[in-house]
Parts: sequence; C-alpha cells; structure tokens
Amino acid sequence: MNTTASPKTALPVPSSDHLEERSRRARTEPMSVLALGDGLYEVESASDHTYLVDLESGRCTCPDYVFREARCKHIRRVAIEITHGRTPPPGEIAIACHDCSATTFVDEDETEPFYCEDHEIRPGETVVDRETGDRLTVVDVSDLRADAVTIGGSDTTVADYATNEGYDPDVPVVGAVYPHATVAKNGVVPGSLKVYVFPRTRLEKAT
Repeated sequence: MNTTASPKTALPVPSSDHLEERSRRARTEPMSVLALGDGLYEVESASDHTYLVDLESGRCTCPDYVFREARCKHIRRVAIEITHGRTPPPGEIAIACHDCSATTFVDEDETEPFYCEDHEIRPGETVVDRETGDRLTVVDVSDLRADAVTIGGSDTTVADYATNEGYDPDVPVVGAVYPHATVAKNGVVPGSLKVYVFPRTRLEKAT
C-alpha cells in the first residue's frame, strides 16, 4: 500500500501575535507529515530529522517531548495538518486514486483499489468499459472479488474471463447493464436487462 506524505512546507501564520512559540514554529517551519495508520504519523522536520508522533496518546520521539514532556511542534503540526485537510485523521490514511492519482483519504482497513470522490462509482451512475468504450449503467458494486465470482453458472470466474485477464483478480466486481435496453409497449423487455459483471478496475466513471 503506497501512502502519500504532505509536502514539506510552512503553513500560513494567523494574524494573532499571541501564538505560543511551539505553535508558531509548528506553522512556520517546513515539515512533511505521513500518516502511518493506527494514529501514528511520521514527521520530517526542517532539519531532515524524522520523528514518530502518536497523536492519540500525545507522544513524540523528538527530544522536546522525550526530555521535557512538552506538546512539541511535531504533535502540533500533525493536528494542524489534519484540521486543514492536508493529512488524514486517525483511522484513515492518504492514498493515491487509482484513476487520477489524486490523494484521497480512506479508512485504513479499506482494500484496494482506492478512488477519489470524482472517480468512485455508485449504483445508477454511468461508466465506460475500458476495453470497448461502451457506456453502461451500474446496478451494483460488490464486495466480492473478481476471482471468486463465476459467470453464468460456469466454472469461469470474472477474473479468468479472456478480456479480463489484464485486470487484477483481487478487485471487487461491478454489475452493470447496457443502457440501450429494448423497450416494448408494455415496458422494458426483461431479457434486455441482463446484468454483466466486470472487475472494478476495468470500468471508469463516465465524464
């Protein structure tokens, strides 16, 4: 799982002149923050030293905390980054979106592939088949893996299907229908509503 650290930057300082010195340094010194999961964060300081912050217990491995038991600039910086939406809160982790590589926050126990809000698909939305360019309408996004779902009562799994061999077998399957269902006087012909299943990574959200 590849996680994403925030860039090593300084943050804007509020106009107040009453910031305590550690708070001021937490904002003005260039640092990068990487969420590791379980409420732990790796902070790289301006001096290129790396410290481990346990935010939930308020601990840090830096000398300021270890020897003075102070709420150091690293703990403060993690809290500031979370408040500004630059770093995920405890229980979440920053991950690159599968489709656009934008950083998105997800539950730390969530499994790949990961998608940002713009590329996540939900029932009722239109998607494009990467293999054919066809547009389909999503009817279900399953938790079942492509290598565990068989097609049409056969022994062939979604992952084993010939046109799906280039896609990861351990991704969820998505059920979708083609939007050009045949319509008769009495409504939609049931046979035209066949649901096709795809590995999630084969489909992309239509724009």
